[in-house]
Amino acid sequence: MIQIKPISAEETYAIRLEVLRKNISLPHKFKGDFDKETFHLGAYLNGELVGIATFMKNENSLFNGNQYQLRGMATLEKVRGLGAGKKIMVDAFTILKNKNVNYLWCNARVEAVPFYKKLGLQTLGNEFLIKQVGPHFIMYKKLQFKNN
Repeated sequence: MIQIKPISAEETYAIRLEVLRKNISLPHKFKGDFDKETFHLGAYLNGELVGIATFMKNENSLFNGNQYQLRGMATLEKVRGLGAGKKIMVDAFTILKNKNVNYLWCNARVEAVPFYKKLGLQTLGNEFLIKQVGPHFIMYKKLQFKNN
């Protein structure tokens, strides 16, 4: 059974390197990893960390209100399709709603767009390229909490 737990920034690094930065000379440590508003979630299967995501308070001029950016979401290839990523996101939606966040947004790799769409995120604008990584879309979800 997959369990979601808060983790430290340092605990995300191995999976970021393996899945998101393999053979890419971009940093796996993100500016904002240690900001007090940032939180990291890990998915565990049989005690092993198999998925990660980082959520940081970051504004995008395309959205109004309280915003968070999803960064560095990844699951190990051997567990893809088992629901680890979905469980991370569902838990994050609850945490963000409790923080009265209006929008969660991300720069999603094209291959991840269908996954995010299943979770209710929408694309915004045109495809764009991030050097060394590939084509992306801005995606977002408007979060509903008690007061909106």
